[in-house]
Amino acid sequence: ALLEPFRAELAGVAVESTFNWYWLVDGLRAAGFEVKLVNTAAIVQYEGLKYSGDEHDARHLAHLLRLKLLLFGYAFAPEWRAVRDLARKRMQLVRTRTTHVLALETIYARQTGARISGDIAKSLQFDDVAHWGCCDDVTLAAQTNVLAIQAMERGIEIIEKRLHERVKLTSEYAVLKTVPGIGEVLSTVIMLETGPIERFTSAGNYASYARCVGSGRYSNAKKKGEGNRKNGNTYLAWAFVEAAHYALRYSDAAKRFYERKRARCNAALATKALAHKLARACFHMLKGQTVFDEKRCFA
Repeated sequence: ALLEPFRAELAGVAVESTFNWYWLVDGLRAAGFEVKLVNTAAIVQYEGLKYSGDEHDARHLAHLLRLKLLLFGYAFAPEWRAVRDLARKRMQLVRTRTTHVLALETIYARQTGARISGDIAKSLQFDDVAHWGCCDDVTLAAQTNVLAIQAMERGIEIIEKRLHERVKLTSEYAVLKTVPGIGEVLSTVIMLETGPIERFTSAGNYASYARCVGSGRYSNAKKKGEGNRKNGNTYLAWAFVEAAHYALRYSDAAKRFYERKRARCNAALATKALAHKLARACFHMLKGQTVFDEKRCFA
């Protein structure tokens, strides 16, 4: 309603990509306005300002928009975005479950001097903890961890069932599952976080978005500093590193590539190099809708 009197004069509306942009961008687009989602990390700040606030920042955005100096992010369609956020919710529940599993392992080791595995901790029932022989307060603390693990397990199961219903018939999902080390969960995450592959101009851009490339700044073959290592998609970065770990188990070619890299650098860099290889391969696979070719990937 505030923008309606100026609709004819507006060249566009720029909205910063903050954590709560969904309602604003969706609402403005539904009302017929041309909305651009601004990449906040790429905004050139005006140096020398003595004072700044929301109004001044908005004016600065409008000025950069008029000069065509703004860099924009990609706004997923609401229905795609909802499924993607559901996959992110699953990851949140998995991390929470891991926190409680580690807490159970710690309690058991601290009170008994022995150890239990994570799989055993996840399978414990409420009454099982009472047989550890701990005092009532320690038993209650461990039982609350068991209840939390059971709740997380139930939530993860429900979300995975819904995700499988949403993505199992898509061609991108089927293509990604042909990569050794990428199963149902990782193919779902990679597909949903990538979105339309056409928005990436090259395999290098896609690998950079997945945080699989370096961030050094070089001049005259000398390193002058570091760039923004966190620039990119943290969920894709996690997915491809996980895929690299699993690929070592299921692909001899991936293991040979890793060992060659490992001979020249540490394990973390070698794993990241393998993740980079898989990210580039996935880009070409999604682009051409082709299955994984081990020879082309590790040639």
